[in-house]
Amino acid sequence: MGGIQMIGIVVLILCAVVVASVLLRRYLLARTGSIDMCWRDRIRADGGGWYVGSGKFHGAELQLWRSISIFPVPNRRLRREDLTLLSRRQPAGSERELLPTGSVITRCELAGRPVELAMSPDTATGLMAWLEAIPPSNHSTGRLRGSL
Repeated sequence: MGGIQMIGIVVLILCAVVVASVLLRRYLLARTGSIDMCWRDRIRADGGGWYVGSGKFHGAELQLWRSISIFPVPNRRLRREDLTLLSRRQPAGSERELLPTGSVITRCELAGRPVELAMSPDTATGLMAWLEAIPPSNHSTGRLRGSL
């Protein structure tokens, strides 16, 4: 077997491993109650910068997982006590093509930095309920603010 054939076989095996890990991750997230969600932490005027993935409420964290990633850990963790919901809006401009149909965008502040979450209206209601469910000892930090 020649060197080029060996390289081809190795590349094919690596591709199969990557595809299998992405599919396994998506399957496991779907079985554990994840929700479709997009997010961005760098607000851009052109409407870009969105990550497509899933969210999962896990205790006092909202874990965000990218759709296409081979890493077995969340790509972002939003701690409930650091998250403040500011406002809700409809997608505008190029966001209408980038985000799933029917999404609403919730603008938040995470430890003083802006972040936007795009999700279905039902999921946005669930996010508000999750934030309001913060234990009484932490009510001074986790909060709702603005027009939701």
